Amino acid sequence: MAVEWTANVEWIGGFLDGDGTVTSTTSSKLNGLEVSWNGRTDEEAGQTSPEELLAAAHASCYSMALASNLVGGGWEPTQIDVACTVAFEVGVGIVSSKLSARVEVDGEIADEKLREAAERAKLNCPVSRALAGIEIALELPDLPPPADEAEGAEGEGELAATTED
Repeated sequence: MAVEWTANVEWIGGFLDGDGTVTSTTSSKLNGLEVSWNGRTDEEAGQTSPEELLAAAHASCYSMALASNLVGGGWEPTQIDVACTVAFEVGVGIVSSKLSARVEVDGEIADEKLREAAERAKLNCPVSRALAGIEIALELPDLPPPADEAEGAEGEGELAATTED
């Protein structure tokens, strides 16, 4: 049986001059958030946007998928920090989601094993699957670039995966 989450928004006015408010959500944690076209297209407007909410959803979902992959592979994650940037183009819509992950595990994990777990999480997290129609990129800044990218990226990403003992 599926778990269902609900959000309700009240929109008053037209498209460009209207304003919306998240009036209720299942958890009540997002209630009162204001949204508008101006808030969606101007980061300085001080309002949230569907893209900001989507970025939070993608980052949190990806974090869970990566933790699951690491535990399933025999590693114990101590901290996973994920940033997500969702891009919106006026007239086009949502065009991309870029994930950036920094991972600490208890003990050692080979760079290629961490990259494999991270890439698999990108492909299989439910939000990534829901966003299958857009470009989804993954950056692992603490790892050297993959072998097929290393030739053109000398001097970049020379840090190894961070570990804790």
